[in-house]
Amino acid sequence: MNRSELARRLHRARSMPPRVLVRRIADETRVAWDRIAEPQIARRFDAGDLLARLGAGSIDELWERLSTRPHAADVSPRSSAPNADGVRSRAAAARRREVDLLGSGPTQLTAPIDWHTDFKSGFTWPMQPAHRIAYTDLGRANDVKVPWELSRLQWLVPVGQTYLLDRDEQDAMFVRGVIEEWLDGNPYLIGVNWACTMDVALRLVTLTWLFHVFAGSSTWADPTFRRRFLVSMYLHGRFVERHLERSDVNGNHFTADLAGLVAAGEFFGEQRWAEAGWRELVAELPRQVTVDGVDFEMSTAYHRLVAELFLLATLYRLRAGKDVPDAHRARLVAMAEFTSAYSRPGAAPLWGDADDARVLPFGDQDISDHAYLPGVIKAALGAGDASSDEAFWLLGRTGIEPPVAGPQAFPDGGVYILRGARDHVFVDCGPVGLAGRGGHGHNDCLAFDAVLDGVHLFTDCGSYLYSSSVEWRNRFRGTSFHNTPRVDDEELNRFISPEHLWNLHYDAIPMVLEWTPGETTVFRGAHAGYERLADPVRVERTVTLDTRMHRLIVEDVFHGRGDHVVFVPYHLAPSVVFDGDFLVADGRRFTFEVGGDWELVRRHSWVSPSYGRKTAITCLELTRKGALAPLRVVVQPART
Repeated sequence: MNRSELARRLHRARSMPPRVLVRRIADETRVAWDRIAEPQIARRFDAGDLLARLGAGSIDELWERLSTRPHAADVSPRSSAPNADGVRSRAAAARRREVDLLGSGPTQLTAPIDWHTDFKSGFTWPMQPAHRIAYTDLGRANDVKVPWELSRLQWLVPVGQTYLLDRDEQDAMFVRGVIEEWLDGNPYLIGVNWACTMDVALRLVTLTWLFHVFAGSSTWADPTFRRRFLVSMYLHGRFVERHLERSDVNGNHFTADLAGLVAAGEFFGEQRWAEAGWRELVAELPRQVTVDGVDFEMSTAYHRLVAELFLLATLYRLRAGKDVPDAHRARLVAMAEFTSAYSRPGAAPLWGDADDARVLPFGDQDISDHAYLPGVIKAALGAGDASSDEAFWLLGRTGIEPPVAGPQAFPDGGVYILRGARDHVFVDCGPVGLAGRGGHGHNDCLAFDAVLDGVHLFTDCGSYLYSSSVEWRNRFRGTSFHNTPRVDDEELNRFISPEHLWNLHYDAIPMVLEWTPGETTVFRGAHAGYERLADPVRVERTVTLDTRMHRLIVEDVFHGRGDHVVFVPYHLAPSVVFDGDFLVADGRRFTFEVGGDWELVRRHSWVSPSYGRKTAITCLELTRKGALAPLRVVVQPART
């Protein structure tokens, strides 16, 4: 364990309640024992042990039994599919061993695949017991997420989809070959791909789906392959059960672990796994998701991931004819409603962190497009229909998407959507992510993302990278990369330290002062982030959207005394140009009128549309030094 990791763990331990700390120590003690005992158990665990545990007479008998068990997704063969050409194109790229992961661009994998190397940096993690591997080192510019993402095996999903369409044994042969390469290169508990339970769980989810797709294939009938596959799958389930990423405040890792445990339990008929995972998930949903449907990590990307994880486990329950509590269904529908509200055509606001994580990615929509999710959730629960590719492959049917609604408030989650038919303004006035810890949330209180008259004008900046660059990680989650005021060059929530990449002090306690929806919708809020200064300052912002005129008015008032330096950034969306008088995009012009004694400075900035990618954009920064004064900005289509 390196020094930064030790410091992070000590900081977390100090913040835990005593009973939670005692449980964590007990869990760590058991894991330490497992590190000694589990390799011995795994070396002895073979097909005979598996058959004895599951009460089967042979591997072929067990294989046939498992193939009749329910899966969360519809795995029936298809004679046609929406965008079948796109599916086949993605499958062809996978069969060429060409992947594009986490901003890598099209990358050719080796044969056999090197599962332990970050092919973006060239760094390779050692083949040693996973618990000994320092998989994050803030002094190195490598990214452990690359081998983890590769080993989730989700890039094989299009090949499985193509097989359901065409029944081509070449697809079955290719996927079997890749799985065998993974088994050869990743002995149980050895190497970096056994270092994170979440990734083991997500790989398990992929493998269960691939099993059901190819179970009847002649290529997968080989007894040796069947034995290796099923033994490995069982060990995956055992690993997840014994290495749950439990903490005093659980986030998406724990949720993924539990969803994987449900998947393993339903796959093998091991009800102790399925029921234990489900009980924990039912308890976690109201802890992690507000009554109005907002995931507490304060990130659209992680909201989507967590919704998919809860949905996967729920679908397993429904397919198995088991009970799903009404309250659980209602909270999932609330997540769908929030997703529908924040989604704008083709994309979601880049709110909070994003690492492109999915559960079973079936569609080819842009990674930031979440519009498929509300319909999928509602259709799965019998509360509506869905018309997306994702719905077709997950549920086996299509239908009608829900209509666009007007302005919506999510006060428990702290998000306010000012919206009309051609306007969409997303405003964050919520707490720091992960119950005030930071997590995947950013310093973005009172920040906004805006579309006016169908044109995306102002953007949040996204996330870009995690541990592979401390500098970029902290820049993208910092105040200056969000459309919210910064006072005296201070963060609105202080960093614990630069090395604590997922922790923040909870300084900017939000306050909602007004919410008036209508054709002209008004939001007014404030936060206490700068009241800690020697001369305290309270930031108050009013956002007004007039959908008849497609007019956006942003008014900032700063309550306090003394002289200060205040910066108020407006990050322009990538397609927007400022010509000195107008914002210009898509052949349209919009006025940008500044009221008050403020200096406008045009500076260079960045937006990250997906993990590992950044694009240069323009930021219009309004600056004032001296006594505090109000600022009023009006943006609307220019008159011709």
